[in-house]
Amino acid sequence: MRDLAFIAFLLALWGTGFRRPFLFVLAYVYIDIISPQRLTYYLLNSVPISLIAAVLMLGGWALTDDKKDSRFAPRQALILVLMLYCFATKLAADFPVEAQEKWEWVSRTLFFAAFLPLTLRTRLRMEALLLFMILSAASIIIVGGIKTLAGGGGYGQLNLMVDNNSGLYEGSTISTVAIAIIPLIAWFMRYGTIFPPDNRVRLFCLALIFACLLIPVGTSTRTGLICIVLVALLSLRNVKRKVMYLSLIAAAGVVAVPFLPASFSNRMSTIQNHDADESASTRVAVWKWTIDYAKTHPFGGGFEAYRGNRIRYDIVKTMPDGSVRTSTVTDKSRGYHSAYFEMLGEQGYVGLGLWLLINLIGLVRMEVLRRRYKKGDFAWAGSLAAGLQSAHVVYLFGAAFIAVAFQSFVYMLIGAQIGLDTYLARRRAEETAPGIVRRSRAQAEPA
Repeated sequence: MRDLAFIAFLLALWGTGFRRPFLFVLAYVYIDIISPQRLTYYLLNSVPISLIAAVLMLGGWALTDDKKDSRFAPRQALILVLMLYCFATKLAADFPVEAQEKWEWVSRTLFFAAFLPLTLRTRLRMEALLLFMILSAASIIIVGGIKTLAGGGGYGQLNLMVDNNSGLYEGSTISTVAIAIIPLIAWFMRYGTIFPPDNRVRLFCLALIFACLLIPVGTSTRTGLICIVLVALLSLRNVKRKVMYLSLIAAAGVVAVPFLPASFSNRMSTIQNHDADESASTRVAVWKWTIDYAKTHPFGGGFEAYRGNRIRYDIVKTMPDGSVRTSTVTDKSRGYHSAYFEMLGEQGYVGLGLWLLINLIGLVRMEVLRRRYKKGDFAWAGSLAAGLQSAHVVYLFGAAFIAVAFQSFVYMLIGAQIGLDTYLARRRAEETAPGIVRRSRAQAEPA
């Protein structure tokens, strides 16, 4: 029955796409985030639904979409340059077979990120994209939140619908994404138009935010806890009574502590001393190896270059009797545990520079829009820019501890940033160009 439900939903979404081709884009987003083929037993997992969605999306845009309002931004060009550079490093990769496997999904992610802004011509489309992204992630987050409340969870133990530790189903990744989308959920509580923000919408959004906060608890990920603190600090920009806000946050944290599971508390205690935690010690050792590797491979070793590492590190533990015991661990082929070192090891200094430039430009452009559109008819856009910026900052912080340099959900956020930026640039041009009749404020935009 579950397989039939997924098939029925996809067929309905694709069917309506023939009347509204932008829905093909949303169908691709849904498939990319949730991977319904991994949730079914035998039907969808035997059909290339991602390829079908991509063909319908590109075909619908090429044949029917109005392209006069589309703009190609410099950041889209940078994304394509990064894609070409990754292709070049793949050709000389240390592990060509494994590199080819990663290239197949990375190239799709980067191409879609460059293509997506071309379709975001209206506010309705931007809102629909973000709504699909949030609700798709919410289908994983809500399940994780319910299981956490029911007493499940633990590091590497929380089952998020599939027994597959990749994509958004990986604990640290879903923790980072869950916290990152909180500012966007809050935006829908105030400015949403697809679902006008009445009491029902606000109640659902608050419940979803609560579920997002539960994910780091259920997964027992240190990254998620730090991201919560970061979101709380970023939200200070929109709070008038900052002292009261911080006091309430602190009080909520104190009240929550007795209800936290022991597995979570024990896991968080390792933040203070990484030498006593094997996972943290492994990260530091791999990072040191990557820095040394980049000195002899300045252009990177291609995708999956970490497979060539050989590392040694010390674990320092305090025994019950107070004595300190040190043990040396030797390991190999350990992952980067950081998007920054992932880019450095695989794409070298050039690839890391391009990746950082793409991300930093996004932060700067969203700050410009946030300040420019604080008030007036486009206050919704300034608030959305602030939400996208906060989500991006959380990702960049979480990415310091997980290898998500090419996480597709984040590149969709980047595509939304570019779409918002180009949309507002076009609206400014329309309002200032001589001889052009300005649109009425009440006039609705075409979908």
